[in-house]
Amino acid sequence: MIRSDYHTHTSFCDGRNTPEEMVQAAVAKGMECIGFSGHALTSFDTSWCMSREGTKAYVEEISRLKEAFRDQIRIYCGAEVDYYSDGPLEGLDYTIGSVHYIEKNGSRKNVDESPEFLTQLVEEWYGGDFYAAAEAYYANVADVLDRTGADIIGHFDLITKFNEGGRLFDESHPRYRAAWQQAADRLLEWDRPFEINTGAMFRGWRTAPYPSAEIMDYIAGRGGRFILSGDAHSTEALCWEFDRWERYVNEKGYELVEGIKGIGRF
Repeated sequence: MIRSDYHTHTSFCDGRNTPEEMVQAAVAKGMECIGFSGHALTSFDTSWCMSREGTKAYVEEISRLKEAFRDQIRIYCGAEVDYYSDGPLEGLDYTIGSVHYIEKNGSRKNVDESPEFLTQLVEEWYGGDFYAAAEAYYANVADVLDRTGADIIGHFDLITKFNEGGRLFDESHPRYRAAWQQAADRLLEWDRPFEINTGAMFRGWRTAPYPSAEIMDYIAGRGGRFILSGDAHSTEALCWEFDRWERYVNEKGYELVEGIKGIGRF
């Protein structure tokens, strides 16, 4: 059973718990590894990410914890790097590349703020055309590894966070499918694992992880690999429902990366 989670957030960014509390919880859960992935600085929106000085303190704290808990659990220091994050970053073991914003006329807005915020964004920028918004989002997703060089592809279809049951748009629409397929094809060239991310499930927004079952099948059918991710912003969310989704992956015959050695530079 997989007992490693490389997508976690702490009080250094928008997480609830300190890194040490997260490590203690990971040990209590019997986890073999925990990777920290604090949100890298986006200077135009600092409401949810680490500051420049905070990033230095974060790297130092994770280094301290590596030593303090070296006989109990393996610890890695990473960052979740947004398409628009500032750089460069130093002292990291790995990075997750993800897209949270779309941009128009020099303005950037977050697609996972709330259902109301996303709906208003689409109305104001695209005249209510969710497929135009999805096309803008996936254009960034397609380019996220060229932009960040990340080791893991984060929550590929984040724009569907509030779309449970098709409440906002039809995910079978040809324009939507064409947008995500073009992005997936570009990213598959990099041979980086895609997250199977259970974070929105823990928060009650979704009943299945990112990406959707259709997208998972598409990626797997073209040789793509996956890595389970809790996107944990609290101790309770570590490895959330990993047993269930590991079984799903095995039943489907997907290739699953089980540890840090299967990603990026390791």
